[in-house]
Amino acid sequence: MSINLALVLVVLTAVSGAIVLFNRFYYAKRPVNPNEPGNAVVDTAIEYARSFFPVLLFVLVIRSFIFEPFRIPSGSMMPTLIQGDFIFVKKYSYGLRWPVIEKKFIETGSPERGDVVVFRLPSDPKINYIKRVVGLPGDIISYDGARLTINGQLMNVSDDMSATNGDSGYVYTETLGTREHAIRHRMSLAGNSHPRVQSWEVAEGHYFMMGDNRDNSQDSRYIGAIPETHLVGEAVRIWMHLDLSDGAEWPDWGRIGTKIQ
Repeated sequence: MSINLALVLVVLTAVSGAIVLFNRFYYAKRPVNPNEPGNAVVDTAIEYARSFFPVLLFVLVIRSFIFEPFRIPSGSMMPTLIQGDFIFVKKYSYGLRWPVIEKKFIETGSPERGDVVVFRLPSDPKINYIKRVVGLPGDIISYDGARLTINGQLMNVSDDMSATNGDSGYVYTETLGTREHAIRHRMSLAGNSHPRVQSWEVAEGHYFMMGDNRDNSQDSRYIGAIPETHLVGEAVRIWMHLDLSDGAEWPDWGRIGTKIQ
């Protein structure tokens, strides 16, 4: 069973804030009889609430409206992001939303083609995915198993075959608009024919997402375009890398601070 951290944080902040207000406007101003013992339980609760409420409120505001940390659990965004990366997601990129209910109350912008975005899985909103925006509302997306076509225009991919990643496959540079980023394929694109072409039309209010690890990504090719209401924010920077599943005992200092392209 997964824990809704946003809900837990909201509840703790609300409870501690209520105790602080109770103390300020009632408990601290009540007449005190020096011959009666104090209420140790209430006094302890007030002491803890006064200590923790500012911290909880600060964390709630930062996490809900500014930046939220996420961990990359899989290799679907290789080579841009790899398992064990910890990233910052800019929550205000695509609007400010109330925590828990995820209702937008301020419009701040929309995703652009090439953005790396965290979103809630439509079939299970408790699960977060991270992919790259390749299709905007109204776009026609075509994919032949190797090359991406948007509105009839074939997206440029580098043909530098020296850009290989050992037994992990072949790494190329793809250009989406003015944004360049790395993508990975298991097989070389040179000389391979891909007769089966799939096409999708992106509905209004939706975005077509694909992983940079094109042959190993559960993305909009399989789960459909993502509604704007399910966007969490734009992934902007790696703040730590530590892959315990690979036996690592120390962070990979070289990835810390890396901007996500």
